[in-house]
Amino acid sequence: MSTTKGDRPAGVTATEPGAGRVMLHFTMSLDGFIAGPNHETDWMSGFSELPPGAFEAYAEAVGAVLCGRDSFDVDPSIDGIYGGGWNGPVFLLTHHPEDAQAVEGLRVLSCDVAEAAAIGLEAAGGKDLEVFSASIGRQLLERGLVNGIELHIIPILLGRGIRLFDAHDGPPIRLENLVGDDVAAAITVRYRPLPAADGSN
Repeated sequence: MSTTKGDRPAGVTATEPGAGRVMLHFTMSLDGFIAGPNHETDWMSGFSELPPGAFEAYAEAVGAVLCGRDSFDVDPSIDGIYGGGWNGPVFLLTHHPEDAQAVEGLRVLSCDVAEAAAIGLEAAGGKDLEVFSASIGRQLLERGLVNGIELHIIPILLGRGIRLFDAHDGPPIRLENLVGDDVAAAITVRYRPLPAADGSN
């Protein structure tokens, strides 16, 4: 797939679900973590799930998935995406393809992130490429190669772990609010701390 100035894959301008976007889609703690220090996600349990039909709608919009090495090494299964309701091409981007675990249906890439995104978009066949990696996502954001970010923020302060957005050397990345009519609107959330399970709070 050809690229345009800034390494943006050609033709990637759509904003509608399933319209050839590069998407970051994560469940995140209020303080910005998408996984614990060892990529654990058990802390996500016990919260209300997405509305009925949401998983199916997301699965329908996605044509391919791009993941990173660290989380893959912790959980190399690729058959549980969207609760097992999604099947399609999955790509693993790694600097060390020679020792990546072989998994049926997984294609291992060792290239620049822009090339990986272009390969994934082509495989997605006009649907979305979903990026399941904080590191790859940050690199694509810095290159201007991300079309959308969708976050499910759950009411917990994790305190440590894998951050979705981390420090980078470039200028701040401004975002457009796609919920409501005001694209520059701040989003207000209201919470209160709950007593600790051990009664220490």
